[in-house]
Amino acid sequence: MRYYQSEAVETKDIKEGKIPTEKFRPKAKFAWSAGIAISRFLEELKNGKIIATTCSKCGRIMVPPRIYCEKCFKPADGWKYVKDTGVINTFSVSFLAADASRLKEPIVVAIINLDGASEGMGIVHRIEEYGDWREVKIGMKVKAVWKPPEERTGAITDIAYFKPIRE
Repeated sequence: MRYYQSEAVETKDIKEGKIPTEKFRPKAKFAWSAGIAISRFLEELKNGKIIATTCSKCGRIMVPPRIYCEKCFKPADGWKYVKDTGVINTFSVSFLAADASRLKEPIVVAIINLDGASEGMGIVHRIEEYGDWREVKIGMKVKAVWKPPEERTGAITDIAYFKPIRE
């Protein structure tokens, strides 16, 4: 068995041309579909509404929508709008950004059980406008903060974030 000694490569070595590289742009063409349920969900988000699918056999209201019910394994057979309010099911506090850099103020991400959806049906989203992150609690009531209609693109980020409902 042979072992080869390796050397570390630094970015400057590549930029200075010391390491051979090749650049090209592939002419790849592809199509991707979000599917029936999620495509409708995203289109409704663009309109400022949250839609779920329903199962008439077991009565579940599923959000994000699915094409079949995981509980009774029957096809979803209806659509229903749910509210843009709900409660925090669980959450995570992170002092790391997506690029792994340190943050002075944390990002709070939660699973939100939306009002009008079945128990345990939730979406993942950011929580903001909470004051001190230590005030965020499981069971806290929250409401969606939507982007202005002209900025919506048919993505989950059409909801900018959820904020606590102060009572």
